[in-house]
Amino acid sequence: MPFPEPYLLLPIPADRHDDVLELDLWAFPSGETIEALRELPSPLSWDRTYGVVRDGHADLLAGFHGAYPLRAYPVPGAEVSCGWLTWVGVHPAHRRRGILRGMIEHHFADCLAHGEAISGLMAAETPIYGRFGYGMASTQVSLTIPRGAALRPVAGAAELELTLEVWDAATHGDLVAGIHRDYGRLPAGLGRPGWATRETPGQRESRDTDAASRRGGKEALRVLLVRDETGTAVAYATFRRSSEWQRGGAEGTVHVREAVALTAAAAHRMWSVLLDLDLTSKVQIANLPVDDPIMSLLVDVRGAVPDYQDNSWIRILDLPAALSQRAYAGDVDVVLEVTDAMLPANAGRWRVRAQAWEHAHVTASGDEPDLVLDIRELSAAHLGSVSLSSLAQAGLIRARTPEMLRTAAAAWSWPVAATANWIF
Repeated sequence: MPFPEPYLLLPIPADRHDDVLELDLWAFPSGETIEALRELPSPLSWDRTYGVVRDGHADLLAGFHGAYPLRAYPVPGAEVSCGWLTWVGVHPAHRRRGILRGMIEHHFADCLAHGEAISGLMAAETPIYGRFGYGMASTQVSLTIPRGAALRPVAGAAELELTLEVWDAATHGDLVAGIHRDYGRLPAGLGRPGWATRETPGQRESRDTDAASRRGGKEALRVLLVRDETGTAVAYATFRRSSEWQRGGAEGTVHVREAVALTAAAAHRMWSVLLDLDLTSKVQIANLPVDDPIMSLLVDVRGAVPDYQDNSWIRILDLPAALSQRAYAGDVDVVLEVTDAMLPANAGRWRVRAQAWEHAHVTASGDEPDLVLDIRELSAAHLGSVSLSSLAQAGLIRARTPEMLRTAAAAWSWPVAATANWIF
């Protein structure tokens, strides 16, 4: 693939890890050193990592990006292949040279060559990726919950066994990974779109490692486990505590990294303990689904100061494949007219036909369009949490009739909010 002169794009092997870390520290300023970062396990999939160099200066990276080859990424009604874009960075001495666009174009081609009909990412800077056709497809919520916050009762919660332990990857890693995976498939028959698991070995090792250099002055990672009457683990929370003392006493914080429960009773039992740990005054957690059970269990959700933010961004790369892979929440027979400046094969008119809760049949069409939209808006709606009708109200979709917009918006929606509960 041609790249802007005098730059070249090359595969970057694992033995250039230090070069990648050096570029990353230029792109994302940090107080950490290459020597310290080198000791941490890398999450990267080194068969999908690429760097940009100046011709004749291959030892210095001007840009870098990688992809996680996800093979069970949840979309409405299915788990599909997805090329997750990650570690995107351009050295500040090489900005405004077309390097980012060249890397994105390469990423799209690389994904399509690997049979990935969609790409996803989490945006460090949200204004960047819309121009490449990525749409904000899910939202997350962060909470700061006062200690002792009241919860609505759930039958059977108090009887569940609970243990608190120091995190050990060998002991807890598989157990936590299994609960995390199973949660993404609930409620049964629906599942949670966007709930990415730690699929690759690098992601898993990186997530499971509790490096002292990454604790930020907090304690070693703890894990809370809830078990049902058979002894099966049905919920977990990983967390750290930090201490703070004021004249009135302890004002410590419980920093929850993840809190995942497979049943309502387990969720209640888990949160009732997290919200009542000694020497603490509040519990903080980020990256929650907007419909996480704690949002309904809290008697005073406003008191938890909900803070909403974008989560996952999705880009449809192969339109007929992507639209046929997912399921739809209602009967639909609609003709879309789609624009796509970067991938012309997606542009044109497409007829999408599906029965409720089934997959679609997608074909090219010469009929008059019912909806006219760009690939960015279609990508934003792909996980079912961004409404086609809201995009139309913003003037980003043109509908032939209100009835067709209503039908399409209902079909593209999904009853469970899309979210990933970790940054990757």
